[in-house]
Amino acid sequence: MTITPPDFPHDVAAVREATDRLLVSVAKLDDAAIGEPSLLPEWTRGHVLAHLARNADALVNLLTWARTDVPAPMYASAEARDGDITRDADRPLAEHLEDLRQSAARFDAAADALPEGRRVYEVEMRNGVIERADRLPLRRLAEIELHHVDLGVGYTVDELPASFLDSELAFLSTVKFAGHPDLPALELRTDDGRRWRTGRTDTGAGGEATPVVVSGPAAALVGWLTGRGDGRELDTPGSTLPAIPPL
Repeated sequence: MTITPPDFPHDVAAVREATDRLLVSVAKLDDAAIGEPSLLPEWTRGHVLAHLARNADALVNLLTWARTDVPAPMYASAEARDGDITRDADRPLAEHLEDLRQSAARFDAAADALPEGRRVYEVEMRNGVIERADRLPLRRLAEIELHHVDLGVGYTVDELPASFLDSELAFLSTVKFAGHPDLPALELRTDDGRRWRTGRTDTGAGGEATPVVVSGPAAALVGWLTGRGDGRELDTPGSTLPAIPPL
């Protein structure tokens, strides 16, 4: 499937809208709920919220790098990233909300300050992944939308916006899992007839491997691929639904 190039202003606006939805959900919680388990193993809701705030600042570092041509890592180190999340997880609700608002504002300002001519600049993300600056809003959008689901506050993959589902399916199939050695060749099909290829590309003596066809609603595909759904709504004619490697 042809990949639509990033629309930087549209994607930045989508981040703002997703952030507003997240803040509405979080504001309904209380201090006790912050300490309760999230849907992510070993993380409370406070861990998820602390991660979201620090991820915003980490992407600000990359946007600033793209604008100034001065390298700046997302995080000082993996240990520093984990330490910040652990440190901030147990804060009261009011502190989490204020941190989320302020870090989101810093992300907005950094995105607005990036000149159009610098949006194709490449920066290095965590774990050595190279990414263009104009795709950073989509990276942020995925963090907000998927971790909103992880909070376990009633926001589910079925409520994810259609435009996000489209961009996430494209990212997962053409970037995250493209050529992945631990995933068989797949052909993903949505109910409206769109298709993506992903997974292993190795071929045997008989030529190109026949992909496992996985079809169903876009939300169910995204949920399955990101570990936020069991795939029970998906159809794999004549095949078993493959296990998905961790993101």
